[in-house]
Amino acid sequence: MAGPQYSKSGRGPPPLFDLRKTMESTPKSRRAWIAGGVLFAMVAGYLAVSAGRGGKGPQKGPPPAPVLAAQSETADVPVTLAAIGSVQARASVAIKSRVDGHLLEAHFREGQTVAKDDLLLRIDPRPFAAQLKQAEAALARDRAQLAKAKADLSRYGSLTEKGFASRQKYEEAQAAVDSLAATIRADEAAVELARLQLEYTTIRAPIGGRAGSLLVAPGNLVKAGDAQPLVVINETRPVYVSFTLPEQHLNEIRRRMAEGGIAVDVRPSEDRGQPVAGVVDFVNNAVDPATGTIGLRATIANQDERLLPGQFVTVRVTMNTLKGAVVVPSQAIQNSQKGQYVYVVKAATLKDGRGEVEQRYIKPGPAFESKTVVAEGVAAGETVIVEGQMRLQPGGRVVLRSDKAK
Repeated sequence: MAGPQYSKSGRGPPPLFDLRKTMESTPKSRRAWIAGGVLFAMVAGYLAVSAGRGGKGPQKGPPPAPVLAAQSETADVPVTLAAIGSVQARASVAIKSRVDGHLLEAHFREGQTVAKDDLLLRIDPRPFAAQLKQAEAALARDRAQLAKAKADLSRYGSLTEKGFASRQKYEEAQAAVDSLAATIRADEAAVELARLQLEYTTIRAPIGGRAGSLLVAPGNLVKAGDAQPLVVINETRPVYVSFTLPEQHLNEIRRRMAEGGIAVDVRPSEDRGQPVAGVVDFVNNAVDPATGTIGLRATIANQDERLLPGQFVTVRVTMNTLKGAVVVPSQAIQNSQKGQYVYVVKAATLKDGRGEVEQRYIKPGPAFESKTVVAEGVAAGETVIVEGQMRLQPGGRVVLRSDKAK
């Protein structure tokens, strides 16, 4: 059977868009031959392109994983113990009335910082002023009677010596003088008590500190010794911070206290600011057997009143300092069933920000801020992976990126 006819011009086969017509006009026995030729040409073209690219062919294995890395370094790391503490006022006074009366006015604002002896409250003084006058009048009356009794005693004494008065009259005059003298002492005490009662109508701050809410509004009647205070004043400069530490640190605590004290840093919960410095000034005299802890108390100057009584704080106690320790970012450390490890970029393979990683199990030490001491497993100056570890495995390839590439 004759094959496909070419044009008489001799310029080669018809254009590609005529291939379908050519196939339709070709017998079935030759169609398979043509299809095989086309497939062979495609494979040959692909191999030619691969050869033009250097003959390497397709790359094997996954692409390098992008990771964030950092250098291990040496630093002086303070060894600290962390604890949860509570802030306590160095002194707290619940102000109550010492007399019954009508509360007239308050001379402070709620939440105001007051000094010792500042005027706080006034109770109606008029009833107590009247009582004072009454006591003073009784004292004056009895003093006048005593003067008369003393004069009578003097006369009876002279008459008795001359025999014009009986001894009994003299003794009665003496008893009257003694009785009035005792009455005057009672009157003087009554005057002093009335004067105190009058003074109690003016309530002054017994300590310096911050005043709380006024719990009884002016206009109300108050009673002496009432269960509810009028206001509470807390001394907030300085304040105490109480916390506990495990008893196994007791010997070190004693040694540090003997050397001059233990420094602490205190930071309120959820506060990202700078910690507040203080010094431990009290160690309890017994270990709590239920918890195995020892109680400590630190004094904080608190000049800016950043800490308030009742507040929970994080306390860091500086015990000693590790000199020249190898540290890595804490986020570089991963956990496994065999222990903690880090991924380290092999120095020999690191080139142009690419390299291979190896898994190293480490012996971690204390942590401080965002760094963790590595006692064994990593040397200073090595490159450790701090982000992207989930995509890695030992021997894997990585490409290092900067923080800006996040």
